[in-house]
Amino acid sequence: MTFIAGHPTLFLVGVPFALFLGMLVMLEAGRRLGRRRLAADPESAKEGMGPVEGSVFGLLGLLVAFTFAGAASRFDTRRDMVVQEANVIGDAWARLDTLPPDTQPAIKDGMRRYVEARLETYRLIPDIVAVRKELRRSVEIQDEIWRGAVAACADPRGQRVTMLVLPALDAAFDMTTIRTQKALHHPPLIIFLLLFVLALASALIAGHGMAGGKKRNWLSMAGYAAATAIAVYAILDLEFPRIGLVRLDSEDRMLVEVLDSMK
Repeated sequence: MTFIAGHPTLFLVGVPFALFLGMLVMLEAGRRLGRRRLAADPESAKEGMGPVEGSVFGLLGLLVAFTFAGAASRFDTRRDMVVQEANVIGDAWARLDTLPPDTQPAIKDGMRRYVEARLETYRLIPDIVAVRKELRRSVEIQDEIWRGAVAACADPRGQRVTMLVLPALDAAFDMTTIRTQKALHHPPLIIFLLLFVLALASALIAGHGMAGGKKRNWLSMAGYAAATAIAVYAILDLEFPRIGLVRLDSEDRMLVEVLDSMK
């Protein structure tokens, strides 16, 4: 998955387009192969093809359904985690009011910068290098906030709220790691390769079945290839939100609202 993480846009757009072209080639190859068999042995050219067609197309349909359902589930999880992060950050911010008044300004300033860094991280996608740099900056701000909060809680005036403030900050900071890991959670590359190979194999078989016609049915050929490529694009778009048509921008507004409440 290293290539996918480093070149998400190329992977998202290139794979469906390459699949579309590859399926057109395989449809034509299957048609030519079928016509040769028909010319050589008209009576038994399609003998035994039924079980093969059923198994390949069935397996392709099952794999498309499996990967689409998994991608949709992971997308829902990522969307829910945006809401969770906004909630835990808002909760941590509210609890900072219980710290000694003279210790609050520096810690609250750090929290504002932390939320700005989190929003900037998502805005920079798919620039992986910039995203990683911003993630490192957010972790540095975390350390700064944590040190300030621990020092404030060590003050005799803040000791009574230690268990109120520190766990809330810890929960807010944990979301950075959790969301980062969830963003990188995708099916093994072998699943995508298998989907690609099965789509090409199904195109070869479909082309073989079109061998009986005297002329190419371009509408059927292009339609089948396009439908499969679009399905694969939808799967990849759900797997890599923020890059294609599927976005999490509406959920990010919750973090923007949290940031606005801090000013």
